[in-house]
Amino acid sequence: MDDVLVMRGVTRDYPVGGAFSRKKTLRALRGIDLSVGRGRTLGLVGESGCGKSTLAKVLLGIEEATSGTVLVDGRKIESYDRVERARLIQPVFQDPYSSLNPRMTVEAIIASPLEVRGEGSRASRRARVRELAGEVGLPQHLVSAYPSQLSGGQRQRVAIARALIGEPKILICDEPTSALDVSVQSQILNLLHRLKQELNLTMILISHNLAVVHHLADEVAVMYLGQIVERGDSEAIFERAHHPYTSALLKAVLPPRPGSRLPELGLEAEFPSPLAPPPGCPFHPRCPNADGTTCREVDPPQSGTDHLYRCHHPDHVAPATQAAALTD
Repeated sequence: MDDVLVMRGVTRDYPVGGAFSRKKTLRALRGIDLSVGRGRTLGLVGESGCGKSTLAKVLLGIEEATSGTVLVDGRKIESYDRVERARLIQPVFQDPYSSLNPRMTVEAIIASPLEVRGEGSRASRRARVRELAGEVGLPQHLVSAYPSQLSGGQRQRVAIARALIGEPKILICDEPTSALDVSVQSQILNLLHRLKQELNLTMILISHNLAVVHHLADEVAVMYLGQIVERGDSEAIFERAHHPYTSALLKAVLPPRPGSRLPELGLEAEFPSPLAPPPGCPFHPRCPNADGTTCREVDPPQSGTDHLYRCHHPDHVAPATQAAALTD
């Protein structure tokens, strides 16, 4: 497969501490290995604080990796200048209310990437904005409006049009529907799905909403405490999750039945501090499958081929297969 995004051994550290306290290191990303094929959508899921947004910032070039390699379209990301990188990768942010300049018209907002790069004439940019507004389902009379005159769904369509006007190869969507009403979310998701197919976009979809990920993603990567603990085909993950943490996330989806009790997740403790991660498997203090020695002392290696996981005692994996993985 033609991988347009590749991460190898990527870490990202932050110094933490003030003038009167000892500085510590917060490792937000811990040895990330990841690849995304051209035209594919990768769903990135996990609790708040697991490193999803940090990973997105590294891919966007907003922050540099502390160590490791990030390749975009076969080149190291640091070899691109800002304009080249923006031409390849564009973000769609979580909140359409704060990601648009309230003093600019919709036309000016969507056209701004072309204007910054000096592409086309004013007339050609205006024509392209109107064409793209139609593609994302934005009424033509709103092109001359200001963001304050738009609904949340319309603002997010403007943000998507702005991201696409430079014809990027990669779209990074960080919770693109979480700030929208439920009635509008499906429209935006269907729009993203259609545009991905028509334009052959590669997408990174960051979301807490597993239903959104299931709807859009070809593959899913599950993050916990800065690591990818499970990754595989979307249907395989949702049907037979191997990592106990993934199983807990799936159980946390509320059943659509009035009067239903909250699901039992089986997690034993709170999310640990990234400043002091547990020894051994980072998930072992919360894991229902953890044993008394191996899980507490040995960080599990990555196992599997197409369906990858990091766990000593995975769900839905035959004991013989587990033993073979540990001896490889």
